[in-house]
Amino acid sequence: MDSARNWLSKLQQKDKVRALRRNEATSNVEGGGNDEANTDEEALSKITKQKAAAAKQYIENHYREQMKNLQERRERRIILEQKLAEADVSEEDQTNLLKYLEKKETEYMRRQRHKMGVDDFELLTMIGKGAFGEVRVCREQTTGQVYAMKKLKKSEMLRRGQVEHVKAERNLLAEVDSNCIVKFYCSFQDEDFLYLIMEYLPGGDMMTLLMRKDILTEDEARFYVAETVLAIESIHKHNYIHRDIKPDNLLLDRHGHLRLSDFGLCKPLDCSTIQENDFIVGGNSNESGESDERPAALKRTQQEQLEHWQKNRRTLAYSTVGTPDYIAPEVLLKKGYAMECDWWSLGAIMFEMLIGYPPFYSDDPMSTCRKIVNWKTHLKFPEEAKLSAEATDLISKLLCDVSHRLGSKGAGEIKEHPWFQGVDWDRIYEMEASFIPEVNDELDTQNFEKFDESDDQCPRPSKSGPWRKPS
Repeated sequence: MDSARNWLSKLQQKDKVRALRRNEATSNVEGGGNDEANTDEEALSKITKQKAAAAKQYIENHYREQMKNLQERRERRIILEQKLAEADVSEEDQTNLLKYLEKKETEYMRRQRHKMGVDDFELLTMIGKGAFGEVRVCREQTTGQVYAMKKLKKSEMLRRGQVEHVKAERNLLAEVDSNCIVKFYCSFQDEDFLYLIMEYLPGGDMMTLLMRKDILTEDEARFYVAETVLAIESIHKHNYIHRDIKPDNLLLDRHGHLRLSDFGLCKPLDCSTIQENDFIVGGNSNESGESDERPAALKRTQQEQLEHWQKNRRTLAYSTVGTPDYIAPEVLLKKGYAMECDWWSLGAIMFEMLIGYPPFYSDDPMSTCRKIVNWKTHLKFPEEAKLSAEATDLISKLLCDVSHRLGSKGAGEIKEHPWFQGVDWDRIYEMEASFIPEVNDELDTQNFEKFDESDDQCPRPSKSGPWRKPS
């Protein structure tokens, strides 16, 4: 009987994630009325349609789940009856076990009706912080399961027009089932905050890895760039455009494999007023006639530029403004963009992996924006970097006009580039990563920067890190 009880207990746990997602859908429908009213008639009509569509989707999902749960409940009883028939169990014990199953099924249905809230989680270490909120490691009280909780200020999202972006992120994460994308479990809200519950990846992120390693070899970079290609391809297949792919959003699991997320807690820069002719070709001057870069910045060697970037990176990454270093020019100019903008970001990240700093890095974000918009003048490869011809060619074909950008016809043409020769695209997630993060337990946060939770300071510097290269 004990083995049968253990079997029943295991079956009860399998539907936990589905219950969380159903509660998330309920919360979304009920919380729809919390949005601030908009006096514009067209906006009101759009909001009404969105709420109606959300309600319709909820009802359809609810009844679909009800039928699925009923079928699964019947199947569990049939399986138990078959196991009991094969086992040497008395008729009385069989009856008791079937009653025990019905009792557990009833308890499970009752738990399903429980709405998740922040009080259901133990909040632990902070691993991300920004203008919209924070990201913490948390543990669910009843199961002990560890997650990452993204806590977003609703007032800030509304004020800065980021509601649709967050909804799109939540919908994408809920829809995509890929080992390239961070897994999403549920969302809920209270009066002030929206909460997204996602899997916790203890390997840290690419930003931290690059700050600790400075520069990667082409073989090391090839592994991470290839996995990023697969991640971008995965979201594009679901008609989702990321727009702001950067090392901060490339998370690493405990084995060092990469997964794409969006822990974007910073507001986007408004660069729509920048003109493509802000710079005089070869003159590096803006529309006011003044040099955009400080004289010292123009004379930096690759090593000096790397050191300057490393010194300022944490401040930029965790500021409320953020950094535009990886954003495509068409996104900055607000001219309309498509999926090609994510391939530009890939090129900028690859450049940083191999050179040590982003291709258009400047002393201030607006100067960086001007350089990106006028990339033809400012995209340069330092001679001392000694990149292969294939690497230079790939970066150049990613950091270019949209009409000529590699990836405009799909990820396949990027995969076929000579720089990726020898990459086994079907098995790369089964291979050993370039670097293996040290992870002591499921709550380990040593691969993330340390935050001072008492104020809004940036994370403390951490040059050395618990990373090892596979032997």
